[in-house]
Amino acid sequence: MTAEDLDGQPDLSPEKLGPLPLRVVLVETEYAGNLGSVARVMRNMGTEDLVLVRPKASPSDGNALRMAVHARELLDKARIVGTLSEALADCVEAAATGARVEGPVRQVKKGFPRDIIPALLAAAGTKGERKVALVFGPEPSGLTTADVALCHHLIKIPSSIQYSSLNLAMAVGVCCYEARMAWISGVPRARIEPELPMRGQELLHRHVRRALEAVGYLYGEKQDTLMHGISHLLGRLKPSRRDAGMLHGLARQILWYVRTHPNANPSRSAGDDSADGQ
Repeated sequence: MTAEDLDGQPDLSPEKLGPLPLRVVLVETEYAGNLGSVARVMRNMGTEDLVLVRPKASPSDGNALRMAVHARELLDKARIVGTLSEALADCVEAAATGARVEGPVRQVKKGFPRDIIPALLAAAGTKGERKVALVFGPEPSGLTTADVALCHHLIKIPSSIQYSSLNLAMAVGVCCYEARMAWISGVPRARIEPELPMRGQELLHRHVRRALEAVGYLYGEKQDTLMHGISHLLGRLKPSRRDAGMLHGLARQILWYVRTHPNANPSRSAGDDSADGQ
């Protein structure tokens, strides 16, 4: 089902032209002017949720305020957190952005904005009742592979091979524009069951990892790469809370068995069978 009218035009109703159900997360932003420019383009595209992870520049810096123009309010209410995990904890899905797509972790997640962003917004629900996020890295280096691994997707903007690096605000603008177009072009499909928030997904991945380590499935130099693949598989399955409960039960049972049958343990003794080891 789409929101287009009989002439095939996109839905330009006030509801669709209002705020997007989208969070923009900036990691370790170095230049205050970029903070202001990002706030301005977010305001242009109707994206109002800004979270800053360990910013090196202050959102109250004069350069940020000057570049923000009529979007200072976004800088004033921007939330500052210490980790990317904290920024995404209440989100059901997230997409990282980056120019580099090499390596096993990045290869399994990559796609162009138009390939990824419509599905990302679909995860927010037809009325934007759930949180989804776009994540942007530091200006000099971009996101680390560890940051990318926390997200479900990796967006690669198809810029020129001669000069592929985009200014931070330009990258945010391209992605927010694609999000706006996806939002007004159709109604995302509703999900039967709500997806697990990012914090719940992180605990599930950690619990599954401990169980797989306990039975010797994850070992050696390639264990991190293999676990990235498993985490991506779980992300693509979009587990609900009910699904997560079942998988936590499976992990607990594996850890209990290894702990109570030490002679059958191929790797090491299992510890606490909770998701976070606490």
